[in-house]
Amino acid sequence: MNKLKIAIQKSGRLNEESLELLKNCGISIDNGKDQLKAFARNFPIEVLYLRNGDIPQYLRDGVVDAAIIGENTLIEKGNDLPIVEKLGFSKCKVSIAVPKSVEYGSIKDLEGKRIATSYPNTVNQFLDKKGVKSELHVINGSVEIAPNIGLADAIVDIVSSGSTLFKNNLKEVEVLLKSEAVLTVSPSLSDEKQSILNKLQFRIQSVLKARNSKYVLLNAPNDKVADIIKILPGMKSPTVLPLAEAGWSSIHTVINKDRFWDVIDELKLNGAEGILVCPIEKMVL
Repeated sequence: MNKLKIAIQKSGRLNEESLELLKNCGISIDNGKDQLKAFARNFPIEVLYLRNGDIPQYLRDGVVDAAIIGENTLIEKGNDLPIVEKLGFSKCKVSIAVPKSVEYGSIKDLEGKRIATSYPNTVNQFLDKKGVKSELHVINGSVEIAPNIGLADAIVDIVSSGSTLFKNNLKEVEVLLKSEAVLTVSPSLSDEKQSILNKLQFRIQSVLKARNSKYVLLNAPNDKVADIIKILPGMKSPTVLPLAEAGWSSIHTVINKDRFWDVIDELKLNGAEGILVCPIEKMVL
């Protein structure tokens, strides 16, 4: 059977979180130190460790079949490639930053200014939409030092926590885009490899749904059950079981973590007691 060749970043946080996702999908990968290629023992995939910026071209050329890549890199170097799944980790922003001493009112303040960046295509598209013309200096790495050495008036770079900007006396003034890890595929993917990808994507979706959900068990008097069920979103409908104590029921359901605390507050106001919250490992729907 053919193996699906999937590329991930060679090192860094995106590498670690990509491997963790595959592990949570039940895929065991034989990783060795400084390996550029590894095989899965229990799933038909081959993992290639590549530079993030090189991955889009490998996909176009059909050297790899799929990739877990930063959305920011895909927009910059592979906007012709499809996003088949957003993965919810390695989140960051691509932002404009200027020295803290500079008064910044709007994007028009960058008219005619020098901007240092590793994302020239993204920056040009953004500036064109805003009707601003600036001089770009393309730098690979250490972009944040450019204003301090007089090379640029502003930078465009990845921002995660903002600590790097702070250390270099810079402030974030515009967000060009928000990014996270995504799954993308080669335009020349064969039917056989598409079938493998579908199985992988099913596992990924099960893991992601579980990460975004909590399993909730609670007790309630029977005369409150109808009101509580109206509050619960549930997967289809909550499970209601009688308790040993007459007049009481146990209700089981799944709540999206984004609404979790709001729902819990409503449950308490409507008579729910003994609320127990459990993590979910997988959700197969």
